[in-house]
Amino acid sequence: MRRIVTILACMAMSLSVTLLAPGSASAHAEYPVSYNFLTSAVAAGTQMNADAPGSNIWSCKPSKAHPRPVVLVHGLSGNKNTNWQTYAPLLANNGYCVFALTYGVPAGTPPGLDQFGGLTKMESSAKELAKFVSRVRTATGVAKVDILGHSEGTVMPDYYAKFLGGAKYIHSYISLAPIWHGTALGSLGQQSQSNKAFGAPATGLPGCAACTELGTGSAFMKKLRKGGPAVKGVRYTNIVTKYDELVLPYTSGIQSGMQNITVQSKCATDYTEHFEIAADPVAAGYVLNALDPSHPRPVPCEVVLPFEGPAPAGG
Repeated sequence: MRRIVTILACMAMSLSVTLLAPGSASAHAEYPVSYNFLTSAVAAGTQMNADAPGSNIWSCKPSKAHPRPVVLVHGLSGNKNTNWQTYAPLLANNGYCVFALTYGVPAGTPPGLDQFGGLTKMESSAKELAKFVSRVRTATGVAKVDILGHSEGTVMPDYYAKFLGGAKYIHSYISLAPIWHGTALGSLGQQSQSNKAFGAPATGLPGCAACTELGTGSAFMKKLRKGGPAVKGVRYTNIVTKYDELVLPYTSGIQSGMQNITVQSKCATDYTEHFEIAADPVAAGYVLNALDPSHPRPVPCEVVLPFEGPAPAGG
């Protein structure tokens, strides 16, 4: 399990830069959009406490065309900058007000290490999200927001929606590499064996309370799933990849009562995995349509490589 968390930490520090937004290529785009998760996240990780391009502009007022701000919720060990080098500028270029937070940093974490979020219990992270959504709503003057989450950020907001009264403030809830059924990678049995091998407590991983909660069969997952995870009034969209190496099986991201999309179902050459899906131009097409279903646009299909994004032309 320690190796898993190390991989997560390294990969969340990731994204290369392509300049055109899928389905809305424009010579007038204000922000460059990266579709390479690894290179861009690594570069973003060198910027302490920075906001991703186009995000957290607190003077932004939603337009009639896009009346709800989008709140970006990062994954395990990510932050508001490293996780969103694609979606913050992409959505801003498409006319959305975009906001992102870093949550789940353990109290007392020293500077530098405090750039790794999503580590505390998801119940406490959900309270942080509640405060952030309230701030966004106050700043923008809106009744509801849309949520776009990746990895841990696909289930933690549902705790806010289901148990903290957040459902009345959420319109659309879009998930990249969701974990609705938990992941076998963090199952209690596997984690106990892994921790024992490293001399760690059998019931948890030091420094990462959320790791146990994300496992299949965890108390958190049982509570979230009791009666079904979907909350009435919220429109859910799940976007999964069959090459997900951390959500095992990848079908854990598929949930009845929600819209479910597997990127390979219409684009067999998309080899995106758990990290690159947060920068995948194919997935981005589905996200844009989920946010604005009244104005659907063609979803692109191209060769997308794991971690690295679209293959070079002619490559």
